[in-house]
Amino acid sequence: MRYGFTTGSCSAAAAKAATYMLLTGRKKTEISIDTPKGITYHTTVTDICRSEKSVRCAVVKDGGDDPDITTGVHITATVSFSEKPGIIIAGGTGVGVVTKPGLDQPVGNAAINRVPRAMIEKEVTEVCQLADYCGGLLIEISVPEGEKLAEQTFNPRLGIVGGISILGTSGIVEPMSSQALLDTIRVELRQKRAEGHHIAAVSPGNYGLEYMKRTYGYDLDKSVKCSNFIGQTIDMAVECGFEAMLLTGHIGKLIKVSGGIMNTHSKEGDCRMELLAAAAVKAGADRKTLLALLCAVTTEEAVRILKEIGICEKTMEIVMEKIMFYLRKRTGGHMEIACMMYANEYGELAKSSQAEVFLDKIRNGD
Repeated sequence: MRYGFTTGSCSAAAAKAATYMLLTGRKKTEISIDTPKGITYHTTVTDICRSEKSVRCAVVKDGGDDPDITTGVHITATVSFSEKPGIIIAGGTGVGVVTKPGLDQPVGNAAINRVPRAMIEKEVTEVCQLADYCGGLLIEISVPEGEKLAEQTFNPRLGIVGGISILGTSGIVEPMSSQALLDTIRVELRQKRAEGHHIAAVSPGNYGLEYMKRTYGYDLDKSVKCSNFIGQTIDMAVECGFEAMLLTGHIGKLIKVSGGIMNTHSKEGDCRMELLAAAAVKAGADRKTLLALLCAVTTEEAVRILKEIGICEKTMEIVMEKIMFYLRKRTGGHMEIACMMYANEYGELAKSSQAEVFLDKIRNGD
């Protein structure tokens, strides 16, 4: 299956092309950038409009074999000279603005996430060095179709208004058809079992990668990535003959398991705040806290609220009890299972009784 490229990659490519044309005076119809994944993105530059003080151009988003609503959309960059030093990145038409706390960008900023911002700055800086330009530049990213497309996303619910977000951590969009992904999970589990491992190390993704390395000396990248398919991965681990499984993950995914949701994709169900609020009630939360939790945009923001009133630890204990109830129920008694849950900003939130024991065995070669 063919991979595609993120809106972040498209923004960086368009910004690089526009900067090149502004600083050299030469037209640029093709451009290449290096993605964080290490894969080169080569694309056509379109919608070119040049003047002495600014250049606007666009790149058409290619989602590969896993297209989403942004496939075919024009990601536009307008680069102009600025009296302010450095590279300033802003959002234009069709790029959302953050209005609630707890997201990648602070309130008031354009919803252009950190990695895309770093990509844009890197590519533009390279062109500035090539052209021996040391002045300031304003980079405005826009998506003409963005405001309408945003209605089909979670942005309105997250408090991002006026358009879509510019996203991406690897720079590429890897094909994620359900069957292909499930087949990959099964193959990886079989390989681990064939290598003699008795405990399956599973994680929805690489969220918390640095935390796990720093705290436990464990590389999450070595885990089998189950994405949203937690329940089916448990089934496959049982089928493969594993004696035990350790599930490590971010609260944003695992909180759903506390409600018995074993496919954590937002299309299957999203009751994160409701589940957190229910656990908080048992931990002694008052009405004001419950309302704050239900209005929280992200689980990280919810954790902050719980910590401020001093019931986070108790709430997470209750959440973990429910998670373990449903994980054990899914195994049907055919395999031991343990779980560790964390947040990017706050680190470990809760772990089951056998979690560290299993982790030690995994680190020591199982």
